[in-house]
Amino acid sequence: MHTIKESFPKTILAFVASWSVMLATGAMVINHNPATVNADTKITAVGSTALQPLIEQVATKYQASHSGVTITVQGGGSGTGLSQVQSGAVTIGNSDIFASQQTGITASKLTDHKVAVVGMAPVVNKKSGVKNVTMAQLKKIFTGKITNWKQVGGKNQKIVVVNRAEGSGTRATFENAVLKGATAVKSQEQDSNGTVEKIVSSTPGAVSYLAFSYINKAKVQPLSINHVKPTDKNVTTNKWKIWSYEHMYTQKKTSKEAKAFIKYVKSKTIQKSLVKKLGYISISQMKVTKNENNKVTKN
Repeated sequence: MHTIKESFPKTILAFVASWSVMLATGAMVINHNPATVNADTKITAVGSTALQPLIEQVATKYQASHSGVTITVQGGGSGTGLSQVQSGAVTIGNSDIFASQQTGITASKLTDHKVAVVGMAPVVNKKSGVKNVTMAQLKKIFTGKITNWKQVGGKNQKIVVVNRAEGSGTRATFENAVLKGATAVKSQEQDSNGTVEKIVSSTPGAVSYLAFSYINKAKVQPLSINHVKPTDKNVTTNKWKIWSYEHMYTQKKTSKEAKAFIKYVKSKTIQKSLVKKLGYISISQMKVTKNENNKVTKN
């Protein structure tokens, strides 16, 4: 009985401390059987907020038949995911960009698991009066050369640019496709797709860009570019130019449970259900391939 009295409070304190850490970081923790968890069954996936909704829901499904596995899913941006998986701080680094495209990352030390494709589109406040721009106009908006919506056929209203933070894979993808090396205008920066959607929907004149998986047409207006609509079909042929692979990077030597989880994400079960449902595109649907230098070739 003495042993029970000693260990019970410690167990409670450890439980409370663990949850305090998770709540402080904003992590999503899924753990069906904490008593049986060991080092090999703890999976932490950090990085891309564009990929986060898919991985969170896949993780939840995975638990149904894999009790004892703890999966923690966090955002933070692609740069964070890549740096943390390289350092060994996390199991999986989720990224919208190739590891070789991120400064400070040695891609040869990591294994790339491409699990989906995501399109990205410029979005504006619904009252801006604009639904289409040319690629040249879009570039001028984000470099500060066009500053009023009336210059592109919209309302006489100041344009409020909302950019993504440095290290964002969504930002890197957008700038590679649109700015082509030009410097973005100084503006407010946000670190997640979800926050950007809220700001654009509530700020008159606002413009930014979002992964397809975050675009709610009831709240924001996605823009066509050169009269090409941001659709899955147009992404698969590269007619819509702003898209990226969704990568799950691991170290060369990773746990068998992490490998099994990534295999599950790539399975037909997930690719034909959650991938499509949540606004992503299965790689098997792509008619083109893009390499780390952003060169696109037909399959």
